[in-house]
Order: sequence, then structure tokens, then C-alpha cells
Amino acid sequence: MPASPSSSAEAARKALAARLRDLRLDAELTVRELADRANWSHSKVSRIENVRTAPSPDDIRAWARVCGADGQAEDLVAALRTVEGMWIEWRRMERRGLRKAQESVRPLYERTRAFRAYDSWLVPGLLQTMGYTAAILHATRKRRGLVDDVDAAVAERMDRQHVLYEGRHTFAFLLEEAVLRAGIGGREVMREQLRHLLTVGFLPNVSLGIVPMQPAREAMRPVEGFWIFDNAQVAVELVSGYLTISQPQEIEMYAQVFRELGNLAVYGEKARALIHEAIAVLGESRAPTCTKLEP
Repeated sequence: MPASPSSSAEAARKALAARLRDLRLDAELTVRELADRANWSHSKVSRIENVRTAPSPDDIRAWARVCGADGQAEDLVAALRTVEGMWIEWRRMERRGLRKAQESVRPLYERTRAFRAYDSWLVPGLLQTMGYTAAILHATRKRRGLVDDVDAAVAERMDRQHVLYEGRHTFAFLLEEAVLRAGIGGREVMREQLRHLLTVGFLPNVSLGIVPMQPAREAMRPVEGFWIFDNAQVAVELVSGYLTISQPQEIEMYAQVFRELGNLAVYGEKARALIHEAIAVLGESRAPTCTKLEP
């Protein structure tokens, strides 16, 4: 359970340590007494309570037993596993390649019925064209020194997009206008991607909002990109890792941010006008292109 730059993951680690400390205090045991009864070094108890060392499941069970709280042991172990699953460094998630990393999140997309996604710098994966996805994953592979399985990873992500067209799924996407001007993959790739946004935005189960660039933005500022799945889980992709949030109070915080950003966004013809403006900035394409939706 390594420390992470995520305040959510760090707060969860501290909360678990606090629960263990409270068990010790309720049992009226000192640090030394608990350590002696568990046959540990005294420093181990201190390190766990001060969030410098992560307890193992067996450590937690022994702690609860010594404190006379066996009934709480499994709940505490479950909390530990939740904390461990909240934060995954990219090097761990991608250690078997980008394709496996893409496959690992597919079940979440398959079972989700209501999607909400916001991004301030990239088009969300479900709305990406093949060229746009390839540009992103090639850059990711190079930056992180991964094996070259980009073609397979791109194919996996493209196949995942079937949820847009099959089943009873609904989607609400919010993009900062800057996403339309980011130039990912170069002019041709970006032009194709923007035209695809115009097409997919007409799907009856898709809401596409664009937050316009403003000379003075006093309301909700841009934040890190995130996905909300069925109001039951939030996924955040940070520079150093993948954060999963499942606590209702924190999910509601992201839902509130989504609502506030949604109030700043434009939709329908106004959103399409912004996309057309971004396409115009790119200039004329070398050859006619067409984005086709697969049924």
C-alpha cells in the first residue's frame, strides 16, 4: 500500500490507521502493551498508527484479537483491501503491456449503465477515433518504456466502444473547449476526431457538452479528467497512476463538480459550432474523410 499523490487514497490510509488506533485505546492498551501481546516490535505498532507502514491482513486480525475486537477484524481487512485497490501506479497496471491494461477495465464498461465523463485535455476513450487512440497510446508507450503492443491495445479500446451502440447505456460527456484545439496526432488525426464528435453527438443516448474558453472564468475551473460509473464508482487518471473512488461522499463530490461544469457547458447547435470552429482552424483536409458509425 504505497503512498500516492492522491489525497483520497492518502485519506483512506489515514482513516484505517485511525480505526486501529481507536481499537487500541478502547482496549486501554499502550503501544508497548499491544506490541508485547502480539509479539511485535514496539516500533511496528507506532509505524502502523502513523501511516508509515501498511498492515497486512494478518496484522489486522492479530491487532483486533489482542484488542478483544475479533468481530471487527474482517471489516477492517475489507477496508485495507479497498485502500489497496484505490491507487494503482501505471507501471503496475501496464506491466504486461497496454493491451492488458485496456482489457482490465473492460468489465467495468460492460456492466455500467449510466456513464458520465469529463476531460480537460483529451477526448474520452469511448469517443476516440482509431487514429486518435493510436497517437495517444504510441506516446504513452514511448514515455513509459513499455512493450510495443499498441496495435492490440488500440483494437481493444475500439472494440469496447460497442457499448455506445448496444444495450441500454446512457452517456453524458463534458469536454473543455481546449480539448478541441489540442492537436493530438497532428492535423489529419485531429480533423477526423472532431468530425467523429459531430457524428457521435447525434446518438440519442449521448449528451455532449463543451465548456467554452472564456477570458474570465470565475466559476468552476478545469479539473483532472474523471469518469463516474453508475454513480457507484469514480475513476481518475493522473500522471502517476489510476485512482478508483468508491466512497459515496467522495463520489458525490465528483458528481457535484460534474453538475457545475455542466452548467457552464453548451450543447446541441452551440456545441457543434465550437467543433466546426476548431475544424476550420485546422484548414482543409488533403482528401475527403468520412466518419461512419457502426450499428
